[in-house]
Amino acid sequence: MSAILEPPPRLDELLARSVALHNHLCPRQILGARMGLLAGQALGMAVPRTDKKLMVLAETDGCFADGLSVATGCWLGRRTLRLVDHGKVAATFVEVRTGQAVRIAPHTDLRARVRAGRAEGVKRWDAYMDAYQTWEDQDLFTVMPIRLTLDLAAVISVNGKRAICDACGEEIINEREVRQEESVLCRDCAGQGYWQMK
Repeated sequence: MSAILEPPPRLDELLARSVALHNHLCPRQILGARMGLLAGQALGMAVPRTDKKLMVLAETDGCFADGLSVATGCWLGRRTLRLVDHGKVAATFVEVRTGQAVRIAPHTDLRARVRAGRAEGVKRWDAYMDAYQTWEDQDLFTVMPIRLTLDLAAVISVNGKRAICDACGEEIINEREVRQEESVLCRDCAGQGYWQMK
């Protein structure tokens, strides 16, 4: 017997959750929520998730990522949302057990089509807000089945793994240590840091 998917939450319910995080609603939150719902359909998974069977690789942060989170149930705190910062309002959704993945992005001409179709006197912002909530998925997004080029198991890692950096003594979790010859180093001490001491 195949599992019956429950209907996803309504878009307005998801947007209300996103508004609660931001105290406002913006077009990117809507796009994120719509993409999350569409990903559930494309992968045959109920969303939002309360387990760790779905991973989202968001290509930008901000309001967009929160729209993704409320729709998918994937969050940084659950380690099911990752930022791969390419500065794009796009995301890849991965069914963790099988590796099946889809990348969803707005059509490249979406903003231009919304602006061109707005009624006289309607502000661009209001036109985006309306179109992103009411247009059909196929008018908003491209959905591409993809193959990941990163090691998903390494991204997920093994819970409870810990190491100590031989240089600075700080603890490293989630198998993020770097091994150089006989040394175990954190990424900062291995020269992969994003900060320097003043």
